[in-house]
Amino acid sequence: MRGHHGDISLLAFRQHSHPDCFVCGQIAGCGLGLRFCVAEDGVVEASFSCEPTFEGYPGTLHGGIVCALLDGAMTNCLFAHGLEAVTVELSVRFRRAATTGRPVTVRAQLASSAPPLHSLTAEVLQGGQTMATATGRFIEKHTIAWFT
Repeated sequence: MRGHHGDISLLAFRQHSHPDCFVCGQIAGCGLGLRFCVAEDGVVEASFSCEPTFEGYPGTLHGGIVCALLDGAMTNCLFAHGLEAVTVELSVRFRRAATTGRPVTVRAQLASSAPPLHSLTAEVLQGGQTMATATGRFIEKHTIAWFT
C-alpha cells in the first residue's frame, strides 16, 4: 500500500484530483455527494440514501447508479492509497435489486497493485445483503497520454 491517507487527506486528495465527480461531488446540486471514510485496513465506505429519483424500474435503484457507486468507491479507495488512476475495466455482478427509499452502503478495497495498474473490488450492501459486486482495473492517470 502506498501511504495510507486518513479521511481528511482523502477529502483533500479527491477535491484536488476529482472536484466535479458525479458520485462524490455536488455540482449545482446534481451529484450523489457521497462522503467516503477510510477504515484502518484501507477499505473505503460510504452510505447512499437511494432516493426514488434514482430508480429504474418502480421501487428499484437504477443499475447505472449502482455501477457509478461501485466505480466511485474504487476510485476513492485509490485516492485513500495516494493513487490517481482511471478505470480501464469494470465488471459488475448484480445479485439482488436494491430498493429505493432504503439506504445502501458501498465499500471498496485494493486487491492488488502492479504500478501503473491496480485491481480493486467493491460491493453494494443493503440491509446486510450483498446487492452487487464489482471488480475493476485502473491505470495511473499520468501514464495515459490522452489524459494529460
